Amino acid sequence: MKKTIFLLLLGAIVIYSCTNKNTVNENSNPFLAEFKTPHQVPPFDLIDTTHFIPAFKTGIKQEKAEIEAIINNSEEPTLENTIVAFDQVGEILRRTGVFYSLKAANTNPTIQRIARELTPIMSAHYNWIGLNQGLFNRIKNIYDKRESLNLNKEQMRVVEVMYRDFERSGAALPKEKREKLKEINKELSLLSLNFSEHLLNETNNFKLIIDKKEDLIGLPEGVIAAAAEAAKQNNMEGKWVFTLQKPSWIPFLTYSPKRELREKIYKAYYNRGNNNNKNDNKETIAKIVELRDKKAKLLGFSNYAEYVIDNNMAKTPENVFNFLNQVWEPALKVAKAERNEMQKMINAEGRKFKLQSWDWWYYAEKLRKQKYNLDEEELKPYFSLDNVREGIFHVSNKLYGLQFEERTDLPVYHKEVKVYEVKEANGKHLAILYIDSYPRPGKKGGAWCGAMRSGAYENGKKITPVVYIVTNFTRPIGDKPALLSWDETTTFFHEFGHALHNFFADGHYRRTSRDVPRDYVELPSQVMENWAGEKEVLKAYAKHYKTGEIIPDELINKIHESGHFNQGFGTVEYVAASLLDMNWHTTKKTQGIDVANFEKTTMDKIGLINEIIPRYRSTYFAHIFSGSSYSAGYYVYLWAEVLDSDAFNAFKESGDLFNQELAAKFRKYCLSENGMGEGMEQYLKFRGKKPSIDALLKKRGLK
Repeated sequence: MKKTIFLLLLGAIVIYSCTNKNTVNENSNPFLAEFKTPHQVPPFDLIDTTHFIPAFKTGIKQEKAEIEAIINNSEEPTLENTIVAFDQVGEILRRTGVFYSLKAANTNPTIQRIARELTPIMSAHYNWIGLNQGLFNRIKNIYDKRESLNLNKEQMRVVEVMYRDFERSGAALPKEKREKLKEINKELSLLSLNFSEHLLNETNNFKLIIDKKEDLIGLPEGVIAAAAEAAKQNNMEGKWVFTLQKPSWIPFLTYSPKRELREKIYKAYYNRGNNNNKNDNKETIAKIVELRDKKAKLLGFSNYAEYVIDNNMAKTPENVFNFLNQVWEPALKVAKAERNEMQKMINAEGRKFKLQSWDWWYYAEKLRKQKYNLDEEELKPYFSLDNVREGIFHVSNKLYGLQFEERTDLPVYHKEVKVYEVKEANGKHLAILYIDSYPRPGKKGGAWCGAMRSGAYENGKKITPVVYIVTNFTRPIGDKPALLSWDETTTFFHEFGHALHNFFADGHYRRTSRDVPRDYVELPSQVMENWAGEKEVLKAYAKHYKTGEIIPDELINKIHESGHFNQGFGTVEYVAASLLDMNWHTTKKTQGIDVANFEKTTMDKIGLINEIIPRYRSTYFAHIFSGSSYSAGYYVYLWAEVLDSDAFNAFKESGDLFNQELAAKFRKYCLSENGMGEGMEQYLKFRGKKPSIDALLKKRGLK
């Protein structure tokens, strides 16, 4: 796990049970000793909610004592007694870090209450570390004389990165400013928690209830069955329930000819957090933006975007704006052409309305069928969840020799979770992987990958990672397996790319082992998506779930031919959200912001057409307001796509999708040795040249 000073512990997922216990026996708390499970995976069968707060408090005491021992060491600061020692502190907190994704994957009121209690405690603790003058002075002592210490490249990097962490967390500020920063950090952590809870409530509170069968016309059989199952779970048997989870609302918008119902569910989706109720996020956003700006200025930056991007490959907000604008202009032109084509279709049908945002999905699907004779429902039978997973394992084996063995003897946090042991080609243990595939009321939307335990070295011994992938894919219905859309299929490949990065990261220091700039971190994930649609790969995994028939060439050709279809829309909605993010974090007026007006003004300024809204509107833009991991950084997916398009071209140009020499180089320089250099420096070692934006534009059909 990275030891980033100002960052809360990287979280993961835990099982929990609700009990009435008010105390917990310290001897029975599984977090207070090394896990006694195979490969030291979390003992989910022993973990109870009552364990968390005592474990966190004990972990804080342990970490403080270890840091104070570093500070009070009478010996001259050295790499070993300061940098390495600090890199290793906090063993208990590393274990209890499994709590932090619980709110995202399996939350309930008890977990939310614990999170509220822990948030100010952990904020204070990380303030204590990040602003600690004694620790900072010892690290600065080493940093200042680093050139004379005969350090190797990895040692030099960890010294420089660790010093930069403290500098960016405010340790170099005078005392008065450090105290202000503490208060800002504390308030921001609580505001982010509020945003997340409001969004989850808004998502779960809406249900489109249909009680007339004629209102289901046009919907695929599987979508109807899933809605009936959702109704049954909500004690509405005989009706159909559609929710704001992607596997529910996207098919409804795509296939339902009932325009008034499409409008209802879409408006519910895009008004989340904007309903002037107890879950409204506008006031929370205004406070977050104001406080982030104050934080950036305290740290010597003009705005929050400048503070964030200074640590990225892009380096400045101006570079990000220039990059996004290069894509925006051609994408908007294509999107307008797409809009006009759909309006012609509406007119030809004799309909008397102007295309709106809730119509786009429906008419885009009709247009795709007309142009390419391709129906998403025709594809799905070839993409069962099990087959797609096996396809991902196949690609990973062909590229890197990895082997995957399902483990049914390891504890899980939910009965639907599957666990795999990952091995090298020679059979050596590499990692444990958990896969959690389906939506639940307590799970946030979307898909993500993380580590319950990151790979590291302790006393020269390699500690292998425990990695998880969480998604919200369409559930199995009856005897029909989970059948994925093409978008869900590529999402699975994407998240597995992140998993590979976790498997392979091999630095000797926790802080730098998997450390890459935010606008590089999506390279490993996005490059994996490229293999998903290659004919050679599709033939290996895309098999009809009933007959076992390999996907026919005709369907593969349709996938490829339609690859550029609707890319104007997809690119515009994404870039609009990226520009909205950048404008929030570069605005000069940060007090008393009218959130709705700010968003409208920003979108009008860039010329966003009315028929498209940003992929994430402000009040549900969790990437940038639920925590800070993608704030002033939502652009990174597109930035990384420039890299991944170029990287995959290396394989295509070689004539071998599984070129072993290239795969070994990509693993070494782009996935394993992150601790050795900056993002572009590592990429150049693999590719030998800088990537061009042209590959991205061509890939999306924008050039």
